[in-house]
Amino acid sequence: MASILSKKQKQKHKSTKLSDLKTLGHDLLSSRAHVNNLPKLLYFVSPTSPPQFVLESLLSLQAFFTPLLPDLPSSSSKPSASNASQDDPDFIYRTWLRSKFDELVESLIQVLLSPQSDETLKEVVLDTLMEFVKSGNGGRFHSAIYHRLLRSIVYSTTPDNFLLDVLASKYFKYIDVRYFTYISLEKLSRVLDAKDISDDRNLNTDGNDGGHPRESMDLLIRKIHYIMSHIPSVEASVEKTGYDMWSGSGDDGDISGNLKAENKQHMTEKHNDKVLTAASIAKKMKLKFTKAWLSFLRLPLPLDVYKEVLATLHQAVIPHLSNPVLLCDFLTRSYDIGGVISVMALSGLFILMTQYGLEYPNFYEKLYALLVPSIFMAKHRSKFFQLVDACLKSPLLPAYLAAAFAKKLSRLSISVPPSGALVIIALVHNLLRRHPSINCLVNRGGGGATVKDDPETEQRVADGVDDTATASADKSVKKPGVDPFDNEQSDPIKSNAMRSSLWEIDTLRHHYCPAVSRFVLSLENDLTVRAKTTEISVGDFSSGSYATIFGEQMRRRIKLAPLAYYKVPPTSLFSESESEFLGWTFKCEDSKRKNDINDENGKIDRECDHNSVKRQRVECS
Repeated sequence: MASILSKKQKQKHKSTKLSDLKTLGHDLLSSRAHVNNLPKLLYFVSPTSPPQFVLESLLSLQAFFTPLLPDLPSSSSKPSASNASQDDPDFIYRTWLRSKFDELVESLIQVLLSPQSDETLKEVVLDTLMEFVKSGNGGRFHSAIYHRLLRSIVYSTTPDNFLLDVLASKYFKYIDVRYFTYISLEKLSRVLDAKDISDDRNLNTDGNDGGHPRESMDLLIRKIHYIMSHIPSVEASVEKTGYDMWSGSGDDGDISGNLKAENKQHMTEKHNDKVLTAASIAKKMKLKFTKAWLSFLRLPLPLDVYKEVLATLHQAVIPHLSNPVLLCDFLTRSYDIGGVISVMALSGLFILMTQYGLEYPNFYEKLYALLVPSIFMAKHRSKFFQLVDACLKSPLLPAYLAAAFAKKLSRLSISVPPSGALVIIALVHNLLRRHPSINCLVNRGGGGATVKDDPETEQRVADGVDDTATASADKSVKKPGVDPFDNEQSDPIKSNAMRSSLWEIDTLRHHYCPAVSRFVLSLENDLTVRAKTTEISVGDFSSGSYATIFGEQMRRRIKLAPLAYYKVPPTSLFSESESEFLGWTFKCEDSKRKNDINDENGKIDRECDHNSVKRQRVECS
């Protein structure tokens, strides 16, 4: 049956000409008597129709519906109970027009999302839908059509973001479009969150998973994040005196009407009587912005989206939230994951702690655990080391904690690349300068171990067998050659860093990289005298690599340069011009004799000497 209908449709498309559509549209716009042309034109607004037929029908239908939209009843409104209103021909006619308009919107969305439609047609259809959004609610923003449009784009199976790019470039500059975009995205995120919970429950009960629902969920989440990341910031649009509105002329009355219609639960009598100011609009935008982001962050984000969100959260999200502390659960949960996720969550968590009074007791323990060799080759290492330096800047930091970080970094300097060693020297330099109480780690010689760290000595002390051991244990006599620092300990308190020394830093004096061996000499100064020393900017070394070190060495000016050099590699020890010196003359032998001398020089000389000695003996006898 479907194949028969498709054949009939193709035959109808072939038999219909473009001039026929123009005639139908002209008759529809000229007289109400030709209203039956409306379903005929609607028929050609479909993905299977030729693009020129879709455009011609769309022009006529848009011109027909645009002046009638303010008088049409709402799609969700129920018919009146009175028989008089139901029997009214005008009411029946307007209700019929509303149903046809809904069919037009649905057909336009199908054309918009069809892979058969080209980009030009999609852009024209999107502009038509946004015109209906502009005037479809009595001159105010038609949020129902816009939510339907946005939901269809998000739920489409095509990964192409062309429609989202057009929407962002053309319409996200209008403040009311952004406002209702946040509302729609919040609704979509809540629906996806509830769907994910129900899918997890079904998975637990059934025990099977097809894999396709998770892939479609990831695609939806990526599209929502793409939209949210392309919406301009709130301050850039609201706090300036002149702002643009899509659904009105831009005056304050239209703004207040649009925002009040969708946000009645937050309105008061004062706002009903007075025009909304820019500050009140910014406040409402922040509320919608906050709700949209909090709903989105509750979703099971894919790993790539998760990293991208954490990388931009401290700049693009936290400053524009109505209450940034609401992100504490998301950031602390991300910080506890470990690895790269923890490194990227550190920026947002640090802002909440320093600027908004968030308390996180295990912050330094988690930060201490992130100091591993792999962090010196991570993508976001530059920002991480700057944050580590900022987190250890407070003078109220306990001495054991500063010592633990200094010792941990010193131990890492043995196994990291030269660029990482430069960062470690800068961090240790700043720690020693900020916390004079840990300078004993530099002045202490040997391994720093005590008798209490020796299990056998400790047992003899407990049994009272060795009095010498007891006395030495009381004085904490050091045991040379043993470092009491526990590098595997994740708790800085139990690492025994205060009883150790920074002997690893001393080994960097003999580092194979000249930049490291030169830079470590800065620690020989007395860092306790703050007036004579300055802190080192960690940012100058945090993004270094082998390439940057090599480039720095190439740019250095060499004081002792060679005064003579050969343009052409020499082929002999002395050239022809240098063959004669004052008082000396070098003559060239023939090649044959020269080869004989080279081959049998020693042998011939020994034979000649032996024969001469024999002659002398014969003559003497």
